[in-house]
Amino acid sequence: MHIHILGVCGTFMGGLAALAREAGHRVTGCDSGVYPPMSDQLRALGIELIEGYSADQLALKPDMFVVGNVVSRARLADGSARYPLMEAILEAGLPYTSGPQWLSDHVLHAPGQSRHVLAIAGTHGKTTTSAMLSWVLEQAGLTPGFLIGGVPLNFGVSARLGSLPPSQSRPLFVIEADEYDTAFFDKRSKFVHYRPRTAVLNNLEFDHADIFPDLAAIERQFHHLVRTVPSSGRLVVNAEQDSLQRVLDLGQWSEVAGFGNAPHAAWQMRGEPSDFEVLHHGAVKGRVQWGLGGVHNQMNALAAVIAAEHVGVAVADACQALSSFENVRRRMEVRGHVGTGTQAITVYDDFAHHPTAIRTTVDGLRRQVGAARILAVFEPRSNTMKLGAMKSQLPWSLEQADLAFCHTAGLDWDAAEALSPMGVRASTAGDIDSLVAQVKAAARPGDHVLCMSNGGFGGVHGKLLEALKGIAWA
Repeated sequence: MHIHILGVCGTFMGGLAALAREAGHRVTGCDSGVYPPMSDQLRALGIELIEGYSADQLALKPDMFVVGNVVSRARLADGSARYPLMEAILEAGLPYTSGPQWLSDHVLHAPGQSRHVLAIAGTHGKTTTSAMLSWVLEQAGLTPGFLIGGVPLNFGVSARLGSLPPSQSRPLFVIEADEYDTAFFDKRSKFVHYRPRTAVLNNLEFDHADIFPDLAAIERQFHHLVRTVPSSGRLVVNAEQDSLQRVLDLGQWSEVAGFGNAPHAAWQMRGEPSDFEVLHHGAVKGRVQWGLGGVHNQMNALAAVIAAEHVGVAVADACQALSSFENVRRRMEVRGHVGTGTQAITVYDDFAHHPTAIRTTVDGLRRQVGAARILAVFEPRSNTMKLGAMKSQLPWSLEQADLAFCHTAGLDWDAAEALSPMGVRASTAGDIDSLVAQVKAAARPGDHVLCMSNGGFGGVHGKLLEALKGIAWA
């Protein structure tokens, strides 16, 4: 089959392209602003990339157009279509489908080889937990397939098909299960297409204010996911969250494995984030000793261990596998140091963008660095944050930071006002160069500069490392 992917450079669609190519399909694609690293990865796989969405791409004559959720029926100021290729597909009556639907039909549940899907859902931690679970299964010799919204350092790729291990009746496939909508013509959450047998509900908060009116609307979508899990399946559910209990109260038909430190949770953890025991009904089943910090990563690990146990991996073996887990790119990734020893300034990159994710990321770093100063550099770039739906939570999210620097480009709300409860600890800048200058003026030897964004952040990490070389060292 020849598929042509609209929006091919997105994280999900790029991973889908890689899977389709590995499965033997001919793959071409288009996007606007085709740029590395995804463009390089796709071209290395032999995938032809086209800049833009011109209607003349109909001449490729693919068997199917696969449409990413970046594509819409939007019009430009002059009345012309923003995505003329999509308009041409509709006018010609050509076959098209969404990315999640194509993935389900041709990879996850292809005729004759339906996979055991392990889906990781939640407002936070989907990428990291998916990477953890994939690595645990890999270490257990189960060679899982996966599609992850980031690049796990243990694998070096974000997607692969995997293979059928002798111990399993079906190939295993781990997928990051996103609640964002599927396509302009299918407003259901992506994850309803995946039909998992093991589903992790890691947490659930309000997010995606551009498509969901309130938390109840997201809870309803999560329940749609619950409805697709067979009775022999397992729901791995954060027992500390009222929102997820409300989801379960709407109806459940599968085993529920509750986790966390709620008194009623069957699966619990004991110890510090870097060294903790995993308990099942009070009995110690394994111990995780690793280099990751933060309670959120403890919870992610616990969820991954329980999911792996559902497909036959002993808890002790899963915990041992996590000792060699190397995290995911852009998850507290050290981008460089300026200076040496205890006087070095360290610059980090992290994907955090929701206030809760920012808070847990800063808290995790605080646990690692103790009393050393943390300079939080962030941009409210997600659709939810651009709308200002959670601006009042920003001071709370940054409580553990000594100083905060906010990039305000593209915002329609006053970030300085939102951050005013932080007083002189918070600064704002409308462009990257000014932001870098502010950080340089405030930085001292031994500081930890934590950059947080769900985008490229204008290359701020490299610019900071270069600028900080000018610090006068004591």
